[in-house]
Amino acid sequence: MKFRSAFSLLGLLLGLPAAIAATPAANRPNIVLMMADDQAWGETGYNGHPYVKTPVLDEMARTSLRLDRFYAGSPVCSPTRASVMTGRHANRSGAFAPNFSTRPEEITIAQVLRAGGYRTGHFGKWHLGAVKRESPVNPARMGFDEYLSHDNFFEMDPPLSRNGATPEIIKGESSELVAAEAARFARKVAAEGRPFFIVLWFGSPHGPYSGTPADVARYANVPKEELRHRFAEITAMDRAIGQFRTTLREIGAAENTLVWFNSDNGLPSEHKGESFDGDWRGSKGTVFEGGLRVPCLIEWPVVIRSPRVSAVPAVTSDIFPTLLALTGLATPKPARPIDGISLRPLIVDDAMRERPSPIGFWQYDASGERANGRWIDVELARGTTPTTRNPAIDFLNYKHPVAKTANFGGVAAWTDNRYKLILSDRAGAKAAKKSGKRTTPDAVELFDLLADPKEERNIAERHPETVARMTADLHAWQRSVERSLSGADY
Repeated sequence: MKFRSAFSLLGLLLGLPAAIAATPAANRPNIVLMMADDQAWGETGYNGHPYVKTPVLDEMARTSLRLDRFYAGSPVCSPTRASVMTGRHANRSGAFAPNFSTRPEEITIAQVLRAGGYRTGHFGKWHLGAVKRESPVNPARMGFDEYLSHDNFFEMDPPLSRNGATPEIIKGESSELVAAEAARFARKVAAEGRPFFIVLWFGSPHGPYSGTPADVARYANVPKEELRHRFAEITAMDRAIGQFRTTLREIGAAENTLVWFNSDNGLPSEHKGESFDGDWRGSKGTVFEGGLRVPCLIEWPVVIRSPRVSAVPAVTSDIFPTLLALTGLATPKPARPIDGISLRPLIVDDAMRERPSPIGFWQYDASGERANGRWIDVELARGTTPTTRNPAIDFLNYKHPVAKTANFGGVAAWTDNRYKLILSDRAGAKAAKKSGKRTTPDAVELFDLLADPKEERNIAERHPETVARMTADLHAWQRSVERSLSGADY
C-alpha cells in the first residue's frame, strides 16, 4: 500500500498519534504480528546459535529494532497469546496454562483495530480456544475478518479450519502455507486501499519436529536427528517470513508496515544444553529467564530508519497498548485493567531508557478450580483440529467466584529494570488451605539481573528491604488479577 500524501509520511516520521488519527484509516500503518512456537532466545543466527540458520531474522536484526530483554507474558504458550491479544496478564481471563481458553468477554486488539477501519486476519496457531464456527472464542468472535487457523500447534500437511469450517488437510510445509495465506490476505486488502492487521502465528518449532528433507540436510553436522528436524523447522519458518516480506515489497506496503516478531516462551526442557538458548537459567515452564526471555524484532522502515538495539525490559502484554498509541485508537473499556505499557517512546522516539513500571508473571495454582464449574460450555469448548498428541483439545476455563486477597499460591515473579523477585508458594498455599491461616512463601529469590543475568546468586537475604517492597507490589498486583479473574471487569 503506497502513501496517499506527503502529510501522512511526515506524520509517521514524527510519530504523532494525532496526525495518524486525523488521516483516513488507509494511511495508518499496516500491522503484522508474527510469533514462533517454542523458539528460544538463542535459536537465531544473530544471537549466536552455533547451528541454526536464520538469514531473514538476521537481516531484520541488522536493519530494525532488536529488543534483547523481551519477555513472553508466560513461560508457556496459551497465556502468552492471551497477553498479546488483550494487553492483560492471562490469569485475568482464566487462561492459566496450555489448552486453557480466554473468555469471550475480553477485548482484543483485533476488535479495536477492526472498529478503527482495519481489515483483520489470523493465520496459523490460535490456542486461545476452539477455532470451530460454534466457539465463542474463535478468531472471528475475537475480531478477525478472516482466518485459516489451528486450535494448537501443527506440522507439515496440517489440518486447518478456514473461518470455522470443518478442518481440511493442506499439503505443504506448514510455515510456508500460513505465510502464503497471510500474503494473499495482504494483497487483497492492499488492493482495497485499506490497512491490514495480520496475526501470523507459526506452529514451529514446537515438537514433534518434521523438517523437509532439504532443510534437514542443512544440518547434517548436528549429531542428534531430532535436533536436525527442530532446526530445519526454524529455518523453514525464517524462509516463510522472508517470503511474506517479499510480498510486502511487491505490493508497495513494506515501508509503512510494522512487523513485530517474537516467540511465545523459552526452550523446552528436554533440549536444555542441546540447543543454545542464551545460557539463561531455566527453560519453558519456569519463570526464570530461560522460560521467559525470547527473541524480538520490530521492523517499520518509515519510522525505524536505522538499526537499534534496546535492553529495556518489555513483554508481550505491551503489544496491545503500543498498537493503540501508534494508531491513535482507544479501547472501548478504558477502565479495564491493562498490564502492558505503550512502547511508542521506544519505537518512535528512541527515548525510553528504563521501563516505568514492573512486569508481573504468575503460574497460577489451578488445582482447585474445577469445582467452580466451567465458564464456557464443554461442547462449545472442544476443539476440532487434531495434533500429533491430541485428537481434540478440551479447552478449559473455570469460574472463580471469590477473589483471593492473600495466599495466592503458584509461582510468581516481579521484574523491574534491575531486580527480579520470585515467590514460590506451592507448599505455602497447600498449608494455608488446611489451616486457613496466612503463610509465607516456601521459597523467596531475588536476583540482580544487571549484575547477574543468569540468575546464579540469590541475594534475597542481603536485601530484605527490596524483597519487602517488591513483595508488597507483587501482592497488590495479584489482588487486582484476582478481581479480574472473578469476573469483575465484565
